[in-house]
Amino acid sequence: MNCCIALILNANPAQAAHLAVASESPNEIIAYDMPRTQGDNMATLFFFFFPDILQSNWAKTKVPQIYGPLEESLEPQSRTDDMCLSAPSHVVTFLPHLRSLSYFKTSFFTDPDKRLPRKPQWAPMSDPRRTLAPKKLIPVSSHGAELNKLNADITVLGSHGKVKEARKLFDEMPHRDEVSYNCMIGVYLKNKDLPRAESLFKAIPHRNIVAESAMIDGYAKAGRLDDAHRVFDEMTERNVFSWTSMLSGYFGCGRPEEGMSLFSEMPEKNVVSWTTVVSGLARNGLVDQARKFFDMMPEKNVIAWTAMVKSYLDNGCFDKAYELFLEMPERNVRSWNIMISGCFGAKRMDKAIELFQLMPDRTHVSWTAMVSGLAQNKMIDTARKYFDLMPYKDVPAWTAMITAYVDEELMDEANELFNLMSEKNVVTWNMMIDGYARIGNEGDALRLFMLMLRSFFRPNETTMTSVVSSCNGMVELMQAHSMIIRLGFEHDTWLTNALINLYSKSGDLCSARLIFEPLNSKDVVSWTAMIVAYSNHGHGHRALEVFARMLISGIKPDEVTFIGLLSACSHAGLVNQGRRIFNSIIGTYNLNPKAEHYSCLVDILGRAGLIDEAMDVVSNIPPPERDEAVLVALLGACKLHGDVTIANYIGEKLLEFESSSSGGYVLLANTYASEGKWDEFAKVRKRMRERNVKKIPGYSQIQVNGKNHVFFVGDRFNPKVEEIYGMLQHNLQPLMREMGYTPDKLLLID
Repeated sequence: MNCCIALILNANPAQAAHLAVASESPNEIIAYDMPRTQGDNMATLFFFFFPDILQSNWAKTKVPQIYGPLEESLEPQSRTDDMCLSAPSHVVTFLPHLRSLSYFKTSFFTDPDKRLPRKPQWAPMSDPRRTLAPKKLIPVSSHGAELNKLNADITVLGSHGKVKEARKLFDEMPHRDEVSYNCMIGVYLKNKDLPRAESLFKAIPHRNIVAESAMIDGYAKAGRLDDAHRVFDEMTERNVFSWTSMLSGYFGCGRPEEGMSLFSEMPEKNVVSWTTVVSGLARNGLVDQARKFFDMMPEKNVIAWTAMVKSYLDNGCFDKAYELFLEMPERNVRSWNIMISGCFGAKRMDKAIELFQLMPDRTHVSWTAMVSGLAQNKMIDTARKYFDLMPYKDVPAWTAMITAYVDEELMDEANELFNLMSEKNVVTWNMMIDGYARIGNEGDALRLFMLMLRSFFRPNETTMTSVVSSCNGMVELMQAHSMIIRLGFEHDTWLTNALINLYSKSGDLCSARLIFEPLNSKDVVSWTAMIVAYSNHGHGHRALEVFARMLISGIKPDEVTFIGLLSACSHAGLVNQGRRIFNSIIGTYNLNPKAEHYSCLVDILGRAGLIDEAMDVVSNIPPPERDEAVLVALLGACKLHGDVTIANYIGEKLLEFESSSSGGYVLLANTYASEGKWDEFAKVRKRMRERNVKKIPGYSQIQVNGKNHVFFVGDRFNPKVEEIYGMLQHNLQPLMREMGYTPDKLLLID
């Protein structure tokens, strides 16, 4: 078959080589490195069909959607094999992989004014710097074809996340060219492994514009602008991609002034550069300036229009976004999808439904956006109707609908859909496990986890976080911990934080500490979890020691950290330390104390008998933070120290809260009962009945041989109840009396 396919790139032609690999087809591709022109930076694919194959089955079956536009866009005199082309500065030939043709299909413009360049735009034949394109196909050597295939294999492995396999193939290559290094660096950057990409970049024998531009983009996305600028400054040649990557980095790191300065220095600007500026300004909240640059653009394509619409939506300007959307001369599927999602974000569900009905072409992304948007706005039934109407349901669509049910705690409906899924992934398994864990159905969460393992799905960190939170016993927790170690997640910060918290709640402070200490990447949650663990177990001094280490490490405490610290001071009776910590919330860390912080401070002062000082704290609490918990803490101190006057005052204030919690009522009634004020006691009981407040019975729980045993007050349902009460009466109670404990018999029990 006589066919030549020429791929003309603005960048190094070696970039094209790794997009196609050897196949059984006898055809060849020639990649030309064409000089760049203003505003022309898109790779363009040309097909040159010789007369004897214009009607061949290959032309009709392999490239029907590409051949037509090309044939229509070329003038009659340009369709022959004597077409004049600029001479390539490099020529790379290789055998094509037919699957790559669908990739290039997306490069063509559908606008007749933006079709392929025609003959008058090409260099004249008389130009001494240019020569004719070769009419005879250049044979590919076996060495070159093999090298191209290996380079392509590296890229394919990297696109599937197989970084180690790609590097192994790279290391075993008998010969490497600059494309080999470019491919391997691209694999590292695509898989977010900047350090290894950086190391390989430094080892390149000869740097090239492709590798340098890729590293600039990688540095910029990681926020390492100094490194990006260093590579940029060292470049002997720059292309538009290099400039645009640097430009995007400045805007992405919140430095729009420097980005604008760099943009003004660009020797060549194309529609991508202008669009980067528009999106970057809007991303930094400068939406009016973004619109100004949008209006200044010499050429606007559908991507630029869509970027401006999205800029308005991201900054809460729905009406302007909708108006601009209606003005668009051309819209693609992404434009429609962004506008529909923006409607949902602005709570304009009617507009979203209207636009979806007007949408000329819908993809599965469009349908999924409708399902997700409706579900997130609590329109579950409507979302389900659209889900059922979907012509093709992919995994994201199923996941969106299941997520909607899980968020509304409709686990039966979620489970029904989950069982109907023909293709599940780790995300859907995680969603279901987390859903059961959130509603407290630990049994089904763990059952589903076991089913996930039997279905040969490998859990990830998110899975194990949900599993750990579902463990309600030491045996289950230890099994989950073993699984985490086996999967290699023991250094994951989120998982470690969850383990510290659960081991502490299970009473195993030693295990919590052993997990905490080796953790290298301790964040504020890690330190806070350990502080709270020591606090809950009465080790106030240890909690303060951990806090000191936290400050030395450079981690700044948050509101939850201070709750743990103040609680630790309360349990350990550390009054002075508690005062200093509370004062540092505002004075040192510029945080606003919440009701929980005030409650802890009042409890610290009250336990120490400093009732007047505690009363002063309550009086100075801002009204939004003065809640029931603060008054209950002060009332508890009054009861402990027998201060009836303040107790009566606090009691009156406490009854003004329309609370459904029984804690405050019970404490107030017990305070009145201890003073023999039975009329006030009766009033509290009456108020509880009127407000339908019931005291939740206290209970204790213990796990024996993997089985949980729960005991309520006065419980006699356990089969070994006689042995249990005998143990309490003859062993525990005498020990309690020896330690000086006196039970309070005046308790309000409903």
